[in-house]
Amino acid sequence: MRRVIGLIGGMGPEATILMMSRLLAATPARDDADHIPLLVDSNTRVPSRIAHLIEGGGEDPTPVLVAMAQKLVAGGAGVLAMPCNTAHSYYPAIAGAVSVPVLNMVELTAGAVNGQHPAGPVGILASPAVEITGIFARAFADLGREVIYPADRGRILSAIRAIKGGQADRALPILNEAAAELADGGARVAVIGCSEFSIVAPRLTDPPLALIDSLDVLVAACVASATWQ
Repeated sequence: MRRVIGLIGGMGPEATILMMSRLLAATPARDDADHIPLLVDSNTRVPSRIAHLIEGGGEDPTPVLVAMAQKLVAGGAGVLAMPCNTAHSYYPAIAGAVSVPVLNMVELTAGAVNGQHPAGPVGILASPAVEITGIFARAFADLGREVIYPADRGRILSAIRAIKGGQADRALPILNEAAAELADGGARVAVIGCSEFSIVAPRLTDPPLALIDSLDVLVAACVASATWQ
């Protein structure tokens, strides 16, 4: 049977549901039993990553994320995935606390981008926390690549908050402008590096550069990891 995938979710809840939907669509199946069994902890009470990483005064989410991972493993998950790029700032603690593989969304995405677009700077459309912690910068630096970000962190953060608040239409012009800015800065490819942005990315109008969605990369890795046992 297939290995159980455990999802460390709830960051945010709509993005977790989107991950599950894309995983369902990506799995070759003719019947229920052909699909990947999932254990999902959609914990909306994970302390704010924005408050902790950007504002600097919020509660550290690490203990909650570690506890979620351990609970999923205790429930039978053989592989863990976390459909939140920003939360990968806490990846070492999570991966070090469990005995099963934890798929690294950031490193997998960097590898996918490098394989498909091997030259030039890479644009990052993600939470400012991702820029602050440097998780994508490090992943791409290991591949000899530079990353660039939109200049206005506040506008990017406002787009994330709009999507979380059910006002995705307000985020679209911000993301379209940010994509154009990255292209003007020399990027030919950009990472959709926030799972909230994954919700609206298909609605971006004629982006001036290629887009690789980190959520799709994680979905593909889950399908590959859920091998028959």
